[in-house]
Amino acid sequence: MKKLLLLSFFITTLSLAQQQTVTYSVDPSTFNEDQQITLTFNGNSINESAWGVTDHSLYIWAWSLDLNGLNSQDCPTNGTWTSSNEANKLTYNSGDDTYTISFIPATFYNRTDIGKIGFLVKAKDGTGDKKSQDIVLDVGTTDPPPTVTEAPVPAGMLDGINFNASDNTKVTLVLYAPGKTFVNVIGDFNNWQRDDTNYLLKKDSSKDRFWIELTGLTPQINHMYQYLVDGSLRIADPYSTTILDESNDQYIDATTYPNLPAYPSGKTGHAVTLLRTGDTPFNWQVTNFQRPAKTDLVIYELLIRDFDALHSFNAVKARLDYLETLGVNAIELMPVSEFDGNESWGYNPSFHMALDKYYGTPAAFKQLIDECHSRGMAVILDVVYNHATGQNPYFRMWNTSNGGYTGQATAENPFFNPVATHTYSVFNDFNHSSQATQDYVKRTTQYWINEYHVDGFRWDLTKGFTQNCTSTDEGCTGSYQADRVAVLKEYADYQWAVNPNFYVIFEHLGTNQEETEWANYRLNEGKGIMLWSNFNGKYNEATMGYNDSGKSDFSWIDYHERGWTVPANVSYMESHDEERLMYKNLTYGNSSGSYTVKELPTALDRMKLAGAFYFTIPGPKMIWQFGELGYDYSINYCISDGSINNDCRVGNKPIRWDYFDDPDRKALYDTWSKLIEFKEKIPVFETADFTLDVANTNGLKKVHLTLASATGDEIKYVTIIGNFGVTTQDINPVFQQTGTWYSLLENNASLQVSNVTAAISLAPGEFKIYADNPYVDPDDLDADGVPNAVDQCPNTPFGATVDVTGCEVFTLPTDNYQIALTGATCRGSNNGKITITTQDTYDYSLNITGPNGYSNSKTFTTNLTLDNLAAGAYTACFTITGKTGYEQCFELNITQPQDLSVLSQLHAESRKLSLDLSGADLYFITLNGITQETTDSNITLDLAAGSNELEVRTALACQGIYKQSFFINDQFFAYPNPVRDRINLYTPGIERQVTIALIQADGRTLFARQVPVSEDRMIQLELGDLSKGLYLIRIKGNAIDKTIKIIKQ
Repeated sequence: MKKLLLLSFFITTLSLAQQQTVTYSVDPSTFNEDQQITLTFNGNSINESAWGVTDHSLYIWAWSLDLNGLNSQDCPTNGTWTSSNEANKLTYNSGDDTYTISFIPATFYNRTDIGKIGFLVKAKDGTGDKKSQDIVLDVGTTDPPPTVTEAPVPAGMLDGINFNASDNTKVTLVLYAPGKTFVNVIGDFNNWQRDDTNYLLKKDSSKDRFWIELTGLTPQINHMYQYLVDGSLRIADPYSTTILDESNDQYIDATTYPNLPAYPSGKTGHAVTLLRTGDTPFNWQVTNFQRPAKTDLVIYELLIRDFDALHSFNAVKARLDYLETLGVNAIELMPVSEFDGNESWGYNPSFHMALDKYYGTPAAFKQLIDECHSRGMAVILDVVYNHATGQNPYFRMWNTSNGGYTGQATAENPFFNPVATHTYSVFNDFNHSSQATQDYVKRTTQYWINEYHVDGFRWDLTKGFTQNCTSTDEGCTGSYQADRVAVLKEYADYQWAVNPNFYVIFEHLGTNQEETEWANYRLNEGKGIMLWSNFNGKYNEATMGYNDSGKSDFSWIDYHERGWTVPANVSYMESHDEERLMYKNLTYGNSSGSYTVKELPTALDRMKLAGAFYFTIPGPKMIWQFGELGYDYSINYCISDGSINNDCRVGNKPIRWDYFDDPDRKALYDTWSKLIEFKEKIPVFETADFTLDVANTNGLKKVHLTLASATGDEIKYVTIIGNFGVTTQDINPVFQQTGTWYSLLENNASLQVSNVTAAISLAPGEFKIYADNPYVDPDDLDADGVPNAVDQCPNTPFGATVDVTGCEVFTLPTDNYQIALTGATCRGSNNGKITITTQDTYDYSLNITGPNGYSNSKTFTTNLTLDNLAAGAYTACFTITGKTGYEQCFELNITQPQDLSVLSQLHAESRKLSLDLSGADLYFITLNGITQETTDSNITLDLAAGSNELEVRTALACQGIYKQSFFINDQFFAYPNPVRDRINLYTPGIERQVTIALIQADGRTLFARQVPVSEDRMIQLELGDLSKGLYLIRIKGNAIDKTIKIIKQ
């Protein structure tokens, strides 16, 4: 299609609901540019009503290309996409229900030397893809095909580029192309021209492949090439490892991709393949990386575009300290294979074996992976084999748009279905029962493992890997499909054949029957497939505080509930596809009294609570980027205007690294980091012996874990209790035994348990993680949070609060100081008060400073009152006798009443007066002797004709009184009259501009001018310089013409 629109392709689903595939014919079937042709479109293949067409008003949208298939130009009579020109309207023939148009190409397109013409059918306004597929036809008689040499593909050659290990000036290219007659290679080495003598590929008919050995290449320089199929279709190599794109490469900056080769503009069109030989192999520093055990995985899902403003592999590498400190041991990158456009989620793949340049160079990607491995982090790639976009060469070689990017796959296409065989179709649906597709998947997936040393794949949308259903039968798509199970097992085998410990993860989200079969596949060999497991809804209901009717019952996170013997479920509270927990916490959170989840600190505390009931449950876990900081922008946030709209779902999102500097958000990061440390370092969190009690409607939840094999000081029992409700509640912890228990998140603070069912009170959002033994990190033997290497007090007791040196510091309860403030009764009254009560009794000293040089020192033990204080800010600092180094300060503010402020606006034509009030909570308004009370800060009063007297006051006389008179009249009048200096003219009506004339008694006009009329209908004239005497003032407008006498004194 030729609309000449530059698209930034953001997708999760493709909106082509209104595009239709029409059938057509051209007469004559071959033609020259100076010969009249007739295009006929079958009306029975067009649903006019779907486009809102009721009168057979359909149009052709057309374009043409030169003899090289380049330099596309729109037909000059196209009109615009939203309003086609009537010259391009098709003629409807009711007799046979067809649409036709006849023209001479050279005239219609207004050019000569035409090699191809293109067209489509559309509604007059094509908005919303009210159009057909693109149709492209060759112009002129074509040369007869060349004689192709038949020869077998050399042994060991794979589809795509095959390097010569002993000669860097040579490569062998292999293209799978059943049904095609001949193929040339064109590129910088032959000026992109067809050459049947030197660059015609040989054919191996037994394998449906064409091949050629290129010689004379220059090592370590950028070569570029395409295949020219059957003399007209230009495609990049389907197995390109880097492609160049004329439309999008120009927007990739040199920081991200230094020395990006320039696209050969003007010489060819469509994607081209970049080819280099003789480059020095990457020097991997880590060659024996040991992947984390699957049950230990804490995966960080990451969209490079929205993770760092530089959107590059190098930028991610620079942030690895942050991820390592958090504790994640794997990062999962959203698709990085070549996709349409630049800024995208990546689920619109075009070349499955090429690295997308928007994120950086192949060397930069390898450096990122190598650095991850050096830190013990695995790298998992999100791969998309359900579909491919229209740029995919294998789609273009057999489609209904004659090699264009639109239309459908034809029945001859060995890779793609003409119509999707499942209900989740986007773009062009792969046929995974085809051997060609299976070979393509095997070749491309194994390349990523071998070339980049990646550690796992997360397979997107595996529900689409069946041939058994239709595009409308969700019941079929969602149910068990044996062909899908079989092919995905085979794909897992492809990966394990290269790396036996490779992570295979399916995003299936389907029936337990099907997922169980994959979870158990080759499990006896230590393999087995992992499955994405979505708990966004359940955990979000819990964090918001809604626990009725099973809303927050996330018990299915226990793999035993699914009948599994291993934790194959990669569970997540958030992913790229799900709403952000914090957004819903702050928008829809529950509340009770003063406790509300909609407040940021409270919402973040509940994310800590969720983490305690998430990371501690055995099995692999996943975090969506910035969830550890409480990222609170909706998945549908529009960065352009801040609105929430599903159209912005895959659009760019704010990158908020400043969240890390927010103490409340950093506290969430620290809590999750500690929980992840427990998961990865304490064996009990890998146990198979655990139970969840998480379905209670009051929001009280418990987890119990037991490691029967624990010996010595190892932790054998863990009891986790939490309150997901919004009120304080008692919970029965059901400890596994009596004795001393240790709070793992409170520096192993001890709790003596004599009754395992004795209730423990939990505030809303509060939780505890108790263990029967303290957790001792070998790097921090006294568990005070200070590493052994810098701990100056290495034997502090468990649970003690320490300073940065590891030495115990004196602390008080967080609510030790109860400080009540009483404001001054009036401005300047200096009768404010501070009342202090302490929970613990000590010899306290208070030093307090305040406004106007105020300074005071007091000593007390539990209670203190300070009187006669002026309004303003105070700093109160407490110290305690005998507690060296202890000091706690508070910033306090004594308030005082504001002055009464009244802003009035008169609406004379409607006889109303608007008041904006500030300074108090209660106002007394007296109008014309009648008083009313109001707490409103904005009020409108009805005025009577004539004079209106207004008074506004508050309960405190010291705030002042507002008085004002307002005059309402339906007649033109002037006051004061007689006048000395300034006269006010009241002008009835609604006119906004009138003419004022000042006339002497003898009839001579002193002045006449147009003046505006204010909202209160008053006009003021300055008459101070006027001589004494009698005058006339005339006011004239469209609806008024009045004269009044005035006397100047």
